[in-house]
Amino acid sequence: MARHGARMLFLLQLSLLLLLHPSGTMGCALVAVDSPIVPLGSAVTASCTIQSKLCRGLEQEKVRITWMLDNEPMVGRQSQGPGDTEVSNLTLPQFNRTQAKLWCWVEWNGTKQRVGMAEIRAGYPPAKPFNLSCILNLSDYGLTCQWEPGANSRLPTSIALKCAGSRAPAVTGCTPQGGRSRCTVPRRLLQLYRHMEIWVSATNALGTAESEHLCIDPMDVAKLDPPALQSIQSIPFQTDCIALTWEVARSNAHMELQCELRYRTPQDTAWALVTNIIGHAGTAQCCGFLFGTQYHFQMRCRRSLARGYWSEWSPGRNYTTHEKAPTGKLDVWWSTRPARVGKGLEVQLCWKAPRRQEANGRVLGYHVTLSPRRRGRDPPMVCNTTHTHCNFSAPAGTRRVYLSAYNAAGKGAVTEVVLLERKGQPLAGLRAVPGGEHSLWVHWEPPRVPVAAYILEWQRVSSEPSHCSACWQMERDGAATAALIQDGIEPFQQYNISVYPLYKDATGVPVYAVAYSKQKAPSYAPKLHLKSISKSSAELCWEPVPVEMQNGFITGYTIFWANSTTDVSSSTVHPSLSSFIIQGLKPSTLYKVLIMASTAAGGTNGTSLTLVTTVLDDAEIQFLFLTLGLVFVLLILLLICFQKNRRVKQQLWPSVPDPANSSLGKWVPAELQQGPLQVVGVKEPGPATISTVTVLERAAGKPPCAAEPSIPCTMPPEGRGSPGRGWSAAEPCRDPGGSGEPVQYARVMGSGYKGQQHGPPRLYLRSSSTQPLLLDPSPSPLPYENLWLGCPGDGGCPEELPATFPLLQGLRIGGAEELPDCRAA
Repeated sequence: MARHGARMLFLLQLSLLLLLHPSGTMGCALVAVDSPIVPLGSAVTASCTIQSKLCRGLEQEKVRITWMLDNEPMVGRQSQGPGDTEVSNLTLPQFNRTQAKLWCWVEWNGTKQRVGMAEIRAGYPPAKPFNLSCILNLSDYGLTCQWEPGANSRLPTSIALKCAGSRAPAVTGCTPQGGRSRCTVPRRLLQLYRHMEIWVSATNALGTAESEHLCIDPMDVAKLDPPALQSIQSIPFQTDCIALTWEVARSNAHMELQCELRYRTPQDTAWALVTNIIGHAGTAQCCGFLFGTQYHFQMRCRRSLARGYWSEWSPGRNYTTHEKAPTGKLDVWWSTRPARVGKGLEVQLCWKAPRRQEANGRVLGYHVTLSPRRRGRDPPMVCNTTHTHCNFSAPAGTRRVYLSAYNAAGKGAVTEVVLLERKGQPLAGLRAVPGGEHSLWVHWEPPRVPVAAYILEWQRVSSEPSHCSACWQMERDGAATAALIQDGIEPFQQYNISVYPLYKDATGVPVYAVAYSKQKAPSYAPKLHLKSISKSSAELCWEPVPVEMQNGFITGYTIFWANSTTDVSSSTVHPSLSSFIIQGLKPSTLYKVLIMASTAAGGTNGTSLTLVTTVLDDAEIQFLFLTLGLVFVLLILLLICFQKNRRVKQQLWPSVPDPANSSLGKWVPAELQQGPLQVVGVKEPGPATISTVTVLERAAGKPPCAAEPSIPCTMPPEGRGSPGRGWSAAEPCRDPGGSGEPVQYARVMGSGYKGQQHGPPRLYLRSSSTQPLLLDPSPSPLPYENLWLGCPGDGGCPEELPATFPLLQGLRIGGAEELPDCRAA
């Protein structure tokens, strides 16, 4: 069932397309518009009529008519027409398209079909042509006319050149081709020597426009062929006149002609014009030419009565007038200084070449003399040069020199140069402003005294010294207050300008000014250098920009600096400075610094400089090093004092004898070595007492110590056996016989060591023995050896001594009982 329905739908659509195909609807639909061409922006009315009887398949169906303007749908008003017709009317209130297609559509059963179309065009009426002009060409006598077309009408427009004689109707003279605005009327349609009316006609669907009518005689607008210059000659006798001859073209031979002559020099841009020359004369004389100057001549002609078109200018012809000796005075400037050797004078003389109207030809050279010409005799020359400057030596006291120019015709007038001293009054003021890219205006305030002339001198300022001998000019008007400098002025370069007032008897002191003809930003900015840096400041320096690269007056240097966390800071430095100190920096911080050089026309940035501030200032570092140095010196001095001063050394490091390492410790008798030592039990450390003194036999052969006096056995005043104190006693060191007698050693008592009980200073008595008790100092004693001996405060000394003191044990060698008991003494 579904398949059958799909087939039926397809057949229905196919039949509708066949029935409503345009070839089959030519008679069933009609589209009409009020006008196919309308003014742009006007209203358009259209209608579409459908005849259902003629449209097969639509006889019994309801028809819906729609509109499309190109691809834009439009809404019309559909109604029932006479008979079985359906009519839809459409009104476009403003048609703003130059061309469009209006389609009529029929919609049936959801499908649209185009059944009719009308094309509409819109534009403007033709514009009026203007500036009509015509020229008659005598070669073929065709009249060529040209004009300016009006505005575009946006519609097809036909252009025609109309012409009418005095007794003939208007005809189309010519029609321009290819959209041109010119055409040529042939000779057969022209009436020569009679007035004709000529105009341009423009026509389109919206109307016709005509230009202004031109009423002319074709011969009045004839353009003649140019004449030909034959010869040019100078009139003799040193005059400024020339004679010219020419020949007119053959086509113009029967006409009365009026001609013009123009000429100029190669240096001139404008032409000089000579008018009212009669063409048929063939020759003319003109005056006012410069001597020895090349000129370029041209000539043209036209009809005298018609006042029509001029012919083209004839081919040019060059001619150089004859020369004459130079005339006029030269502009001279000088400077003098004493000669290095002798009493002469060194003179530097500069002058300007004579003006063209005074040179009277090509100048061949210049003569400089120290005296004028007298009685037909030429004075000796100091300079004969082709340049405009001369340096020479003159005798002392020379005040005048004489300058003259010469050419092929002779020597010119002599210019007297007075070498005046530069001691006159200067100008009251001077300033210079730009006059253009290649010129400067110099303004000054004149002095109070009268001035004869002014000398303006300028020099280009550069890093390398240079001098321009031609960079000066003279202002001959003493009342002038301004002058324009144009020679050698370049933009973006600095010039130093000086002005000298010239008086009758002196030269004024110069006044200076500096100027630029044009400024721009500097070519580059200076490079920054770090001069010094601390924890809170940095000193920067730079080389000034060379004057050739400044391109203007430096208004200042701007320093920018910033770290990674703060905003950019800046400061402007005066252009005369070349260093700057940045304050307020943070210690141990990285900064980037940039410099910008600026003029009135802009600024230029330089390369950036990266710097890191220090942790301490230089003063703090110096103070730290000074403090450490002083401490070190004090330590060295203390060590030296401790080494040199025994008293200080003894107070801090007392010398403690080591009995165990003494030589006396090696003298222990054999019987003491064989028997065991009796060690007295010591419950607590305390003073020890030497109770006996061992007498050793003196070695054979030793001399008696007779010189040693006997020392009586004495007791300390504090009493015997007082705690914390040692004592000693000694008997005479020898018997009366002086030989073989035992030698008595002193009884030694000591107090405790450091950290034990301390009493009054110990008493040491020297022994009478010639044997050393201690041979040499030794290292600190061991703990069991580091005891001081003494006796208890109220008791007697112990009879048995500790076994750890072999020296004291050795003192108990037999025979000690014979010695007097010091304790009983």
